[in-house]
Amino acid sequence: MSDETKNVPAAEPAEPDMHILFAQRLAKLKELEAAGIDPYGQAFPGAQMIEQVRADFKAPAEGEFGPEVVVAGRLMAKRGMGKSIFADLKDSTGKIQLFVGKSEIGEEAFAIFKKLDIGYIVGIKGPTFVTRMGELTIRVHECTLLSKSLRPLPEKYHGLVDIEQRYRQRYLDLITNEESFRVLKLRSRILAEIRNFMNGRGFMEVETPMLQALAGGASANPFTTYYEALSSTMYMRIAPELYLKRLLVGGFEKVYELGRNFRNEGMDRRHNPEFTMMEIYQAYGDCRTMMELIESLITTVAMKTVGTLKIDHGNGKVIDLTPPWRRATYNELCEEKGGADWFRLTPEERIKRGQELKLDVHAGMSDLDVTNELYEKLVEPTLIQPTFVTRIPVELLPLAKGCPDDPTHVDVFELGINGVEVAPAYSELNNPIIQRQRLMEQFEKNKQEGDVLAEKVDEDFLVALEHGMPPAGGMGVGIDRLVMILTGAESIRDVILFPQMKLKK
Repeated sequence: MSDETKNVPAAEPAEPDMHILFAQRLAKLKELEAAGIDPYGQAFPGAQMIEQVRADFKAPAEGEFGPEVVVAGRLMAKRGMGKSIFADLKDSTGKIQLFVGKSEIGEEAFAIFKKLDIGYIVGIKGPTFVTRMGELTIRVHECTLLSKSLRPLPEKYHGLVDIEQRYRQRYLDLITNEESFRVLKLRSRILAEIRNFMNGRGFMEVETPMLQALAGGASANPFTTYYEALSSTMYMRIAPELYLKRLLVGGFEKVYELGRNFRNEGMDRRHNPEFTMMEIYQAYGDCRTMMELIESLITTVAMKTVGTLKIDHGNGKVIDLTPPWRRATYNELCEEKGGADWFRLTPEERIKRGQELKLDVHAGMSDLDVTNELYEKLVEPTLIQPTFVTRIPVELLPLAKGCPDDPTHVDVFELGINGVEVAPAYSELNNPIIQRQRLMEQFEKNKQEGDVLAEKVDEDFLVALEHGMPPAGGMGVGIDRLVMILTGAESIRDVILFPQMKLKK
């Protein structure tokens, strides 16, 4: 226990005065410098990861030590026992116990180690052994101070209790919260395996502009900026779709982009205005091509990263990714919640039924808007197990190809898992005449509804399409939401290293 905390009662810890603690640690900094010790050391070459030290350890004969190891990390605990000290050292792969004996490192070095506080970063050299309690331990022969901590870590047993502080000071959350560390480290592995899968399927990763003259490819409110060199208003992209389709025209047949999109909209546990998406396009495919692709991708990545297709989300909810996944049409699912006669009702009867179901509907709403309110409020949140929702009304998705047997619906799916849309996919519309007509209709509708950003149609994209785009399957995958599913997280902020927060005054 450090001098800073030894007088604090164990049962009801007093609120620490951070100014006093900072001053105490600053005084220790000067003591170390006066003793000729650099509190912010140099490179420490040869350090092994703790995970590797554990993997390589072979128990020596009784009374003997293993080979010397070199590790570096942050001190997380210290337990003094007279002429010896036990401590815990943590790096990104795990923890290991240290044993520091005065007789081993000398009186001067032992006195310095006693002064080190929790949170310091140190380099350690020494042989390994196993204690009587069966704990793998390093017998410290050398300890090098690599970085002094001027601020104390959160209290050990409670960590960061303030949830908002966990997101604002993610570095402290990672140091003290093993679950956050696990989830965010796992995110990196998931992204790597997604790329491995896509590359293995012959797709080429590409990059398209994030600053765009027109915010196209989706219906969303963009972030606006100004390009000084061009004297022009520009938009952060809401989707890379229209650029990726230009690449299909250009002859790249299997492309994907994994990167950030930006939508100037609300924040909640499932939405962050800056989010990660993967968009995929495959020439000569359709939405069924994408259906096989996403089912294979998610199950493969799940097995490689979490080792199971059954993901426990707590409170008895287990998401089962075992294929084949359910397939159901938009109309079928709406009838399940709105009644088997939903599409045979008159507009007035449908609005009345919607009000009885506690939907936010009112007289004058279109049939499409009433039905979509039913879908968004009563259908989508119940799609916990993977479900491909197919054959969606054409007005909702103007960039998709119509169903051959019913031009009022488009040949698409939306993959719902855990109550949210994870991956919409289209049989892409490659008829430039119909595409122009649909975009113009959408443009006029948006203007009539008062959309101040409905400035014009992307003429360059339509010109590209007029050069001939092959029939194709296209899909967007919400990476943040997929990571939530695979890690069991229930908030998008738990799977983003630095989620957007309200600005402090």
